Amino acid sequence: MSEHRRKPPRGRRAAQPPSGTGRRSAPPPRAGGSPYGGRAEARRGAPRGGGGGGRRRAAGTGAAAGAGLAAGGLGGGGRARAAAGAYGRARGRFQPPPNKRFVDYPRWNKTGVRRWVPSWKLVLGSMAGFLGLIIGLSGIALAMVGTPSVNEATKQQKNVYYWANGKQMVVAGGGDQNRQIVPLAQIPKAMQSAVIAAENESFYKDPGVDPIGIARAVGRMALGGETQSGSTITQQYVKNAYLDQSQTLTRKAKELFISIKVGATVEKQKILEGYLNTGYYGRGAYGIQAAAQAYYRKDAKDLTASECAFLSATLNGPNLYDPAGGIGSAATQDKNLERAKDRWSWTLDRMVKTNRLEGATRAKYTKFPMPKQPKKSTELKGQKGYMVETVNNYITANSNISDRRLKKGGLRIHTTFDKRKMEEMEAAVERVRKANIKPKEREVDKYVQFGGASVKPNDGAIVAMYGGEDATSHFTNNADYTGVQVGSTFKPFVLAAAMRDGVRDPEGPDVQTADTRTPVSPKSIYNGDNKLKLRNYDRSIWRNEEGKEWRQRNDGNENRGRISLREAMQFSVNTPYIQLGMDVGVDRVRAAALDAGLNEDSLARSTPTLSLGTSAPSAIRMANAYGTFASSGNKSEPYSVTRVEEDGVNIYTHQKNVKSKFEARVADNVTNVLETVVKGGTGKAASALGRPAAGKTGTTDDNKSAWFTGYTPQLSTSIGMWRVNDKAKTQRFQKMYGVGGQESIHGASFPAEIWTKYMTGALKGTYAKPFPVPEPIGDRVFGAGASPSPTPTPSDTPSQQPSQSPSQSPSPTDSCNGILCNNQGQDAGTDQGQDAGTDQGQDAGTNQGQDGGATGGDTGGDTGGGDNGGLFGGPSGGRERD
Repeated sequence: MSEHRRKPPRGRRAAQPPSGTGRRSAPPPRAGGSPYGGRAEARRGAPRGGGGGGRRRAAGTGAAAGAGLAAGGLGGGGRARAAAGAYGRARGRFQPPPNKRFVDYPRWNKTGVRRWVPSWKLVLGSMAGFLGLIIGLSGIALAMVGTPSVNEATKQQKNVYYWANGKQMVVAGGGDQNRQIVPLAQIPKAMQSAVIAAENESFYKDPGVDPIGIARAVGRMALGGETQSGSTITQQYVKNAYLDQSQTLTRKAKELFISIKVGATVEKQKILEGYLNTGYYGRGAYGIQAAAQAYYRKDAKDLTASECAFLSATLNGPNLYDPAGGIGSAATQDKNLERAKDRWSWTLDRMVKTNRLEGATRAKYTKFPMPKQPKKSTELKGQKGYMVETVNNYITANSNISDRRLKKGGLRIHTTFDKRKMEEMEAAVERVRKANIKPKEREVDKYVQFGGASVKPNDGAIVAMYGGEDATSHFTNNADYTGVQVGSTFKPFVLAAAMRDGVRDPEGPDVQTADTRTPVSPKSIYNGDNKLKLRNYDRSIWRNEEGKEWRQRNDGNENRGRISLREAMQFSVNTPYIQLGMDVGVDRVRAAALDAGLNEDSLARSTPTLSLGTSAPSAIRMANAYGTFASSGNKSEPYSVTRVEEDGVNIYTHQKNVKSKFEARVADNVTNVLETVVKGGTGKAASALGRPAAGKTGTTDDNKSAWFTGYTPQLSTSIGMWRVNDKAKTQRFQKMYGVGGQESIHGASFPAEIWTKYMTGALKGTYAKPFPVPEPIGDRVFGAGASPSPTPTPSDTPSQQPSQSPSQSPSPTDSCNGILCNNQGQDAGTDQGQDAGTDQGQDAGTNQGQDGGATGGDTGGDTGGGDNGGLFGGPSGGRERD
């Protein structure tokens, strides 16, 4: 072991004693008994220097430090540590801690970026402090927030509706008829289970709020998922019974604190009872009892589990789950029914999954429990129900007042309806009905419907309307959208487009700008013969995608020869106006109709027969669009509400919206031509008004609807008539041949008679104002085959050119959102396609005779109905009777 023994240093330097002593110091004793200590201690005690020369250093810094350490080893520890500290400071390697701080930030013993990184102690301490602060503030807030009176919060009021003159019209909305409080014992267990399973499975366990549910909803929304509610049944009950429906942070905070209080102090059964009695289910029904009556005409206690599953869905938004339809394009009958079925099935499955319904019972419910049609309350009898419905729809579509808020009541609603004009319109319809329509004597007189509306030109105010016999028995508002096509009352929009945009140059391209178009004059000449082949603007024969031609028919198969556009409008000749629409461009005709005031949803597809009235705008829209011509081209938006008050404060005020869409000379020339219709044309019956008036008759194919729309400078009115059994499961428009003892019904008959009677009374005592004298407009153009100096035109033999427009005209269901959705394409195609093939296939030409019977509706043209009938479909395939 001798070779591993540490040898004493040799040489002169090793023998030297420390400075200031005469002898060498003994090493300090160690705990283990060794006087020398370990190697690590020796290294720490040894002075440091560069390379290996440190050992040989004489007196100096290293020696001084060594001396200090040695002295410390002999009992001078304080002085040694002070010496070491001085040495460290000198070397920049050690700093003593400063005076202790409560918050060590920035950190004293760190440098660089690490100096600003908080320690885990500081982080945990801050979090604990923040949590404690939140708990403390929440406790204070919880103690300060009181619980409002449930009875006061759930008390409902009715809405009060006023005539245009400020007098009360009707009181409706809210009230006892819309709410009947029932105890939980009279609410089926299935209804309770459906709501809990679908909305708040932990209802009986949670404290009134669900932090996990709230966090989950926030997380899903933050990740871009579907928007969800984190509210419990208790929170929803608090919102319904104690608070309003505003979407504010203040209201949400109150909801949370009150929910915690209610959850801690009120029994769960009472909360569930309150929620089911205060929730809004749609159809004006607040509470499960009113909902059971509104949807199923039964008491809540008699509801089945299947019906309960559906009604629980309506609590999520009745506007989107009521199969009868709601407000807006996303709430049609079909879309709502599909959503309701999905939610109903899902709720039943959830009830099974949460052990609230037996699987065997669930298996019995395979058919959706279809609710009954909405039923109006007795306070809305007669025309008042239709007016209130129109007003409510307008408010929810044009203001921030929701349907839920509207039906809760407490509002004062000032309408545009003129009481005297309303009475005049109802009286005019009923006089004609009673004098002519006798369903007990004539089977064909059953199911006759009338609809009408009257609007102020240059303003848009709806002053009168006729929605049907009684809003409590006939639920479709006939003044609004019904799906009834308007026939030749659409032709003025074709004329307006021709005078404003002009016809295209036959030598030019399909798309032409104003510099190649020629605005037309009412003196322009077109071929008015019967069964003319329809041509493209370039005079080539128009064909559909199957290569078949189209021959247009006139009423009574009359040949009118060369005829001016004024005269063609006067006697409602079809062939000039369908060809004029082709020359101008169906797209320009469509644009003119929209600019006048029709809405896009009611317009048929852009096929040639658009010009002859395959669209189905409402009476309100037609009256307003004609009002654009009455006001020299100024378009207004129709409206029925001037202002809405709540607690004496206006929460909605109508802003007049009038824009110029046509030059005055265009609109005034349209008016001048329509005056001809009243003075000596198909609308001559309206001349009995005895003052300047303009208007147009319209009768669709197979006599399924008839219209007269006309105006004076002060008032524009549209009256329609059709047959449909609104109580039938499948709604179909029916023919009116023989109605009222007449061979057929035209716009010139009962509709024009009603229009004249109403306008006479409505305008009584007013000045007979003349229309503006129109400025000359356009050029006298000649349509195909109408030129006084005929030029060669393409042969009537089949052209080899490809078809220009492959589309077909709309079936009536394309824009239908009411109950009249299933009839026109079905029955029209069956009876009209055969007629078309029989009478027109024979003379349709060489290429059409082969199709005579089977496809006559496609080739023969104007009477083809629906998707299975004529070339363009729908009950007004082009023929017009007036």
